[in-house]
Amino acid sequence: MPIVVQKYGGSSVADLPRIRRIAEEVVARKRAGYDVAVVVSAMGKTTDQLLALARELSASPPRRELDMMLSTGERVTMALLSIAIHELGEEAISFTGSQAGITTNDRHADARIIEVRPFRVQDELARGRVVIVAGFQGVSYKREVTTLGRGGSDTTAVALAAALGAEACEIYSDVDGVYSADPRVVSAARHLPEISYAEMQEMAQAGAKVMNAQAVEFAKQAGIAIYARASFQPGRETVIRKGAPVEEYTPRAVVSSKNIVRVRMIGQASSARLAEVLALVERHQIPLREVSFASPPSTPAWSRASFLIPMENAVNYPRFREELSALLGAAVELDEHLGAVSVIGEGIMRDEKVLLASLVRAERLGVPLEGLSTTAFRISLLVPLGDVERLVRDLHAALIEVHEPVVAGGGVRLQEEGGGER
Repeated sequence: MPIVVQKYGGSSVADLPRIRRIAEEVVARKRAGYDVAVVVSAMGKTTDQLLALARELSASPPRRELDMMLSTGERVTMALLSIAIHELGEEAISFTGSQAGITTNDRHADARIIEVRPFRVQDELARGRVVIVAGFQGVSYKREVTTLGRGGSDTTAVALAAALGAEACEIYSDVDGVYSADPRVVSAARHLPEISYAEMQEMAQAGAKVMNAQAVEFAKQAGIAIYARASFQPGRETVIRKGAPVEEYTPRAVVSSKNIVRVRMIGQASSARLAEVLALVERHQIPLREVSFASPPSTPAWSRASFLIPMENAVNYPRFREELSALLGAAVELDEHLGAVSVIGEGIMRDEKVLLASLVRAERLGVPLEGLSTTAFRISLLVPLGDVERLVRDLHAALIEVHEPVVAGGGVRLQEEGGGER
């Protein structure tokens, strides 16, 4: 029988009535002629609650112990869902990440999957059982329990789908797919029926919560289409796949990432000193973005080395900050109240139009620009945290809402409202 992998997020399994409803959906798919493997997140806000407990004891809990604790949330969900499926007359069995054959590298709190050997999953599917797998977790080659970071259950699902040769990977949450902005921030956000791997990966890396960036990377490598759907509102969906129609050279989305820290080494920051700092980063397993180092002929007292820390997975940041200050003293500056607003779209850096428009809009709003970075698919503006949402709304209005997508010739063109194509 064809295999389908489904993933249900924390809001979908937040309480027992919802778990029963999910069990009914899973059983219906099984009885429709599919082998079904289900990946689950922890119930509701369980992960946040467990993390809060640890932080009542320590500002920087040991990451290994956090993984041991946080991995229990998904185990509760997987067992409850398995029980609910049994009550509906189908056989089910639950597996932890390690039991499902998910091997990761040796990092805690933001590990990466390096291999999936789903032999036990395959055996149980062959016996006609539904297999429930705890998302967000695996086991390192040192046999240590590891977790995959925020959104890691998405990665579990896609990696498992690839290893099983599944027909589809379906990601269920409280939203019916991917939007051009967070609908809670931008009321005019547009639903995107299809999106390419590259654009979705850039959106995820820039802060979009609907999909995990590593999950998209796995899907791209394996050529698996991801279907992002709402758990309890059948109808619309977003398909993330190769060959999705592209609105060429045009912004597709405006997303944001909050709570970013910028570390700047001021004065004469040598490459050797930067290496010392990066060794400290590695010791505390702090996630990094956009490391920059410049060595001009003159050496004025301005920042010559910098990097960004997205705080979402930086669980050891307080201890890191303390040791960094001890190492560099007055030669380091920490900007701890920043956010990033990113414009996403294929080819948007092929000319300067979108970049210029973004800068002009920020200036007109009076939003100070703290930094700027670009890729072929993304323009990111680093701004004060308090300005993030109003800049998202303004850029979405200026760069996306003024255009109407038009499907033509097998692709997607953009037509300006009241004007011609461009």
